[in-house]
Amino acid sequence: MEHVRVLVVDDHAHAREAICSILSEDHLFEVIGTASSGQEALELTEQWMPDLILMDVQMPDMDGLEATRLIKLRFPYVIIVMVTVSDDVTYLFEALKQGAQGYLLKNLAPSTWLEYLRAIVSDDAPLSKELAYRILQEFPAPRSEDVPDNPLTSRELEILQWVSAGYTNREIADQLGISDQTVKNHLKNILQKLQLENRVQLTRYALESGLAGRKLRK
Repeated sequence: MEHVRVLVVDDHAHAREAICSILSEDHLFEVIGTASSGQEALELTEQWMPDLILMDVQMPDMDGLEATRLIKLRFPYVIIVMVTVSDDVTYLFEALKQGAQGYLLKNLAPSTWLEYLRAIVSDDAPLSKELAYRILQEFPAPRSEDVPDNPLTSRELEILQWVSAGYTNREIADQLGISDQTVKNHLKNILQKLQLENRVQLTRYALESGLAGRKLRK
């Protein structure tokens, strides 16, 4: 995999330095610039065309959620991962609605950051199991009449539930006794059928449709 060009956005200088320090531990990531506001992030994205943006949520003037919305409208190819000290589920869902592909807490270990970011640039990034559990606990269950019909097979539904619970492709394969490639092929079919782009959107779909949180077969 070639270098992933990263733009780091945070209104606190020490936070930008800390994030850059974490990224420097992995040769995959190349920090091409930093920004201290959402507006500056928008301008630098147009100028430098990064592959990945690590976007703080709460910033003065233009916050990270609005910056994400504007950047994804103009540059939909860019992967945006929100970074925050808060694990408030409201921020997560708002970030996903604005087009973000992922969500990182600042208090996570650097190794977790790098593992997550490596996974997300290869589109194999689950929500953490802890965060997935909290989301399931807090997300209201839809009424039965609100649950949309879906075109998925029973195995695809099973894989969808594992994805929404925060499992990686390898972990799903181990649980179901199938190969990683089979899981990837199922995911491709699921995304195509549901007209979704990635597993983060898939998790949101599962939560909103009431398919997440059903008993998983182990």
